Amino acid sequence: MYPFVFLFAAYLIGSVPSGLIIGRVFYRTDLREYGSKNIGATNAYRVLGAFAGLVVLLMDTGKGLAGVWLGQTAGHLFSLHDTIYFMILGGLLALVGHSASIFLKFKGGKGVATGLGIMLYLAPWETLIVFAVWCAVVAATRFVSLGSVVAAVLMPILMWVFDEPTAVLIFGITAAVIVVIRHKDNIIRLLHGKELKVKRLEKK
Repeated sequence: MYPFVFLFAAYLIGSVPSGLIIGRVFYRTDLREYGSKNIGATNAYRVLGAFAGLVVLLMDTGKGLAGVWLGQTAGHLFSLHDTIYFMILGGLLALVGHSASIFLKFKGGKGVATGLGIMLYLAPWETLIVFAVWCAVVAATRFVSLGSVVAAVLMPILMWVFDEPTAVLIFGITAAVIVVIRHKDNIIRLLHGKELKVKRLEKK
């Protein structure tokens, strides 16, 4: 029974709407009403400023790290031989929680920062490379969504190059698909030249 408590906790932690909480508690602002109307770190930066954006980024990344750790703990309680599968499951539950939060009527963010935390735990070297690519794409284009999609697609490719375990590679592919699907509207706006660039917005 106890392993499943840890896995459920991974989903609950992933469900915590960091951006919404930071905006409402400290800025009296609902991020869902401004900018891209997303509760992630990018929109927090646009609407609330750099410090708020950084805090949301760290909190959402922490949810991914916590999810994998909780999965690992559940694995130790259940079976030492299957720990990697529990780690992946914990991370996936945190990602699902972020994207379909129980606190937001099963709506949520796009999962990039939470996915970053998961990958940082499971495949740190690949994550550092992908993060560098993400920074380069965003710096060159000012489109965070483009950087996120490129990073998501690149991650499983690097996992294959680094010869990660099959279970981790499959998770990387699954996470990439989730991130790309969550960015489908951004991709359409990019193709039509209507995507928002990363810059501060004035609230009206």
